[in-house]
Amino acid sequence: MTKHINAPLTEEVVNTLCAGDYVYITGTIYTARDAAHKRIYESLENGEQIPFDLKNNIVYYLGPTPARENKVIGSAGPTTSSRMDKYAPLLMENGLKGMIGKGKRSTAVIASMKENGCVYFAAVGGAGALLSKCITKSTVIAYDDLGTEAVRCLQVKDFPVIVVIDSKGNNLYESAINEYIQIEN
Repeated sequence: MTKHINAPLTEEVVNTLCAGDYVYITGTIYTARDAAHKRIYESLENGEQIPFDLKNNIVYYLGPTPARENKVIGSAGPTTSSRMDKYAPLLMENGLKGMIGKGKRSTAVIASMKENGCVYFAAVGGAGALLSKCITKSTVIAYDDLGTEAVRCLQVKDFPVIVVIDSKGNNLYESAINEYIQIEN
């Protein structure tokens, strides 16, 4: 099913999303990769402020290339999500409702998604130049010293993703394999 949603998310919207849904996101999302996740995680563990409110927000695992002249952002393709798995449960416990990346997630992350009502979206890897066209504004808001891994606030319009794991734990990576095996037999 194809859906158009706004970010930040609401619990009601998260609950309507199902593994396999094609989704177009419009609104505000944030970027963070490995180094930024480590800092955010450490700040949360120490009771310190973090650069943005996690509540109902989406984090895109992204480290964009530099913007070319007259462009908002450079290539904006996803990075491998599993590198953020050790940090993701704590972020979800603090209100994060969506994650965008590519690749599989650990069982601990999936359990936390179910417990905290969070959804995992996949963006198409290798399509970073096309994805960047859906980003209308990019502002570095924290950790500028990390270069491309700095935390950014993005404004997106009809940003295309696929629900890979929904808030109930349904996993497209698993169901697609099972469906394929049944077709082959």
